[in-house]
Formats: sequence, structure tokens, C-alpha cells
Amino acid sequence: MKLVIIGSGYVGLVAGACFSELGHSVVCVDNDMRKLEALKSGIMPIYEPGLERMVVANMAAGRLSFTDDLGAALVSADAAFIAVGTPPRPTDGHADMKYVFAVARAIAEKAHGDLVVVHKSTVPVGTGDEVEQILNAAGRRFRFSVVSNPEFLREGVAIGDFMRPDRIVIGAEDEWARAVVSRVYGVKGFEGTSVLHTSRRSAELLKYAANAFLAMKITFINEIADLCEAAGGDIRDVADGIGLDSRIGRKFLNAGPGYGGSCFPKDTLAISKTARDHKVQLRTVETVIQVNENRKRAMALRVLDACNGSVRGKTIAVLGLAFKADTDDMRDSPAIPLIQALQDFGATVRAYDPEAMDNAQGIFSHVTFCDDAMDAATGADAVVILTEWQEFRELNLLKLRSRVAAPLLVDFRNLLSEDAAVASGFDYWCIGRKNSALDLLGRPIAAE
Repeated sequence: MKLVIIGSGYVGLVAGACFSELGHSVVCVDNDMRKLEALKSGIMPIYEPGLERMVVANMAAGRLSFTDDLGAALVSADAAFIAVGTPPRPTDGHADMKYVFAVARAIAEKAHGDLVVVHKSTVPVGTGDEVEQILNAAGRRFRFSVVSNPEFLREGVAIGDFMRPDRIVIGAEDEWARAVVSRVYGVKGFEGTSVLHTSRRSAELLKYAANAFLAMKITFINEIADLCEAAGGDIRDVADGIGLDSRIGRKFLNAGPGYGGSCFPKDTLAISKTARDHKVQLRTVETVIQVNENRKRAMALRVLDACNGSVRGKTIAVLGLAFKADTDDMRDSPAIPLIQALQDFGATVRAYDPEAMDNAQGIFSHVTFCDDAMDAATGADAVVILTEWQEFRELNLLKLRSRVAAPLLVDFRNLLSEDAAVASGFDYWCIGRKNSALDLLGRPIAAE
């Protein structure tokens, strides 16, 4: 099949690469000429493991191409996927649909025949109805139908999530559109995958509900971690115990500094706003939003506590800037409020991240960006681990101890064994345990 992907950001580029890997002919359309030229040269605009190899290989095979000419791309297309951004509007927090609607108008103008239009972007309920109205209002002699086909990609493992999905959701209002999108996924590799056929509005709501639930799960375990610290429990044991319940599951039960990224913050806010528009109050989601924001800001206070109440004049090494490992995404990262607060409190910050340094430099000022973890720790009065990169799990703690000015290690991801840290000479602070107790089992904690 010939597929057109409009928008070559995170969702669009991953979808385009994976669809071409599955054997479809894919044209990715974008209006950013610098991005297009970079992609044609095999340079990715984002870091995602495995993406560069897949893009380059499928371009070489002739199955994947990039252009700014939507009209040419739509010639003989079976389906057009809208994968542009839906950021929160700064005025009210609602998802900003201007890019989606602009694409819909462009498709209506430039289509060459009957076309199924699929929105991959995460959009509020009812967006498909509005897109279909835009398409039909153009007065073309073609048949248009709009389908909701939400993505469920986790940054850092997006290729695997796309190629081996938990489920495929197809929200369509007519059999023609449902059949076309079913053919897109009816290729070798998706055998046995659960396919859920729903109404368009149900599919739109489903994506927001899924992200809101996962955000709630993260926020819940973070609050239980605080209780463990106060009451003398161990959040690792508590999370393992409740995670063994098949009704709950272990994923997204690792305590940390709060969620961030491109999805959970904007999607929880958007579904809350949508609910209010429909005169429904999602009190649990609204509470999750507030608790998570408070937690991210409170991380700096934990560093202050570890530093005997003050960081003024001290140097703090921050290891990890992206909101999670295996991505360079800085959107709503816990590193942003943490570093800004530390600077407000008078600290000097040295920072390192394996992939997010370029993006971070556009956000922070007066931060020293370092070549590696040991460089960042040199002369530091405290080392803060903020992102769960594998290389931070494997830190040589004795070498790290030799670089710091003061032996204080604050581990906001519970990556390290406390007794290994203490044996290396560190005062070790972590999440969800009494920070003075030795970890007699010496167990590292797995990330999501």
C-alpha cells in the first residue's frame, strides 16, 4: 500500500520508518526544509534507538522518502496519516488543534481521489468529526473518511512498541475506512496482535484515558514511596509485591522524581479540560497533575536536605537531563525545575546526559555541560542521579568518589545498591527508603 505520513516528528517519523520496514511504500511530508534535508542525508531530528538504521535502510530500498510537496505525495495514496503536534494552548491548557486542522484543509485541497485520512496525533474527542467536516466542506468530488488510530509508543523503545504492539486500535465510522486501515496492519509481523475496532470517538478517548491511567500509576507509587520513607518501609518491596498482582502489574511502579515527556503532562491536562467542557470533573486526573508538579519542584528540597539545608556556594553534579533514558526529549523533564531551583538556591550546576545535551543547552543558562559523568562530578559537593541511563547504573563508584569534593550521592531513580555506595565512601540518599539504612541485599532496581 502507499501511505502518506504528514509530520515527521516523533510519532510521524517512527510510524513512517516502521510502516516502510513492514513493506509499505511511505512518503513522509513536512514543511521544515532543514529537517527534510537532514533526513534525506540520514540525520535524525530525534534520538530513538534503532531509528536511524531503519530510516536509512528503507530509503536505500526505495520504500521511504521525504518531501514538502503534499500534492505529489498524495498521488495514488491509499491512506494519509496526520501526525503533527497537538501541544497545550498556553491560554487554557486545551490541546492546540491548529496544525491538525491546517493539514486537513491542505489534504482537502490537494487530494487526487478517494482517501482515508487517519489521525495518529493524540487529539481530543470529536476531532475526527471536525476533520471530516473540513474535508467534506471543500466540495471535492472525492470520498473522504476519517479514522482514529492512536499510537502507544514509549520513547526509548518506540520501534519495538510499533513493531510488536500490545494492541492496534482502529476507530472508524464506515466499513470502507475500517477495511483500508485493517489492510495497513494486515501484513506479516502483526499476526496474533489484538485488533480493537471501535467508534472514532471511543478511540480518541481511549488514548487519553490510557495515558491518564499510567500517569496516575506513577504518581501513586511516588506517594507510596514517601510513605515508605516516613514509616520505615522499602518501596522496592512494596512495588514488587503489588506488581505481582495480575490486576495491577509491575510496570510504571518505579518511584522517582515525577513523570515528564511529550505525552503524560499534556494528555492529562487535555483530558481534564475536555471533561470540564462536557461538564464532567475528573478529580483523580486533576489531582495527579497537581501532585506530579509539586513532586518535581520538591526534588530540589530533597537535595537541600541532603546538603544540610543549603546549597549556596556549592557545586551540584546532575547526571541525566532527559525526562527518561534512551531519549533526548527534554519536554517537561524533572531536570528543568530541579536545576532552576538549585540555581535559585545559590548552587553551581554541572550536568551531563548521554543524548540530551544539545536540547538542554537551549533551556538552561549558567550550567556547565560536561563530557561524561566523571567530568560532571569533578569537584562536586553532591552528585544527583536524575535519569535512569544504563551507564549510570554501571558507574565506577570508587572512581566517582575520587572525583567529588564531598561524598554525597542523591539517587532519584534508585539505580544503585546502597551498600555498594556506602562501601565506596558515599553518603547515599534514595527514594522510598530510609536513607540512613544499608541495603543488605544490594539489589539494583530495574527501570521501566
